[in-house]
Amino acid sequence: MHELWKEQCEAAQDIKLRYGLQAAFDSVVTEKLLNFISAAANHPDFARELPRFVSEVRRMFTSDDIRSHMARIEREQQAKDAAASEDDDDEAFRESPATVAARARQFAIIKELLTAQELGTS
Repeated sequence: MHELWKEQCEAAQDIKLRYGLQAAFDSVVTEKLLNFISAAANHPDFARELPRFVSEVRRMFTSDDIRSHMARIEREQQAKDAAASEDDDDEAFRESPATVAARARQFAIIKELLTAQELGTS
């Protein structure tokens, strides 16, 4: 599992050089880290590697970058959720309330891990 997240972080560095900070952050946090956290809930190998993955992401971006991008992602998701709830015509494509709630919980975990003053070791 350690090779997986290391490769993802290296790829994010390449994305940062080619497409900018926002694209790199979105790739590694909203895609890779989110998926890793989901896997960690059910697979001990992922759970054991999660602290190292989070530490590497915290090293890759400044705390100001992390806070501003997490706030941006939160605003974007709230706008998306609000637009989806207003659009009654596309019920087949609307996420279930359980899916929305699960995504919100995962986002809250990521936000806490990336913005905490210190990471614990327990």
